[in-house]
Amino acid sequence: MPRTNPTPRLQKAFGEAVRARRQELGLSQEDLGFEAELHRTYISQLERGLKSPSLATIEQLAQVLKAKPSDLVRAAEKLAGR
Repeated sequence: MPRTNPTPRLQKAFGEAVRARRQELGLSQEDLGFEAELHRTYISQLERGLKSPSLATIEQLAQVLKAKPSDLVRAAEKLAGR
């Protein structure tokens, strides 16, 4: 049985997890981008599931979002139904 590619669903769920945590902390996309040294448009693309972050980017985001990188990934897995 061929394996389906789960990446788009997980990628979108990761963006949803980042957005939810960012909003919990009362941060704008611009605030998150500035603190994580990432462009606001990149944050927007991540949150919409259009970009897939590197491990380094996940770590940068987690630090600003006051979370462990694994917490963000775990939240994405949960949202993706995995």
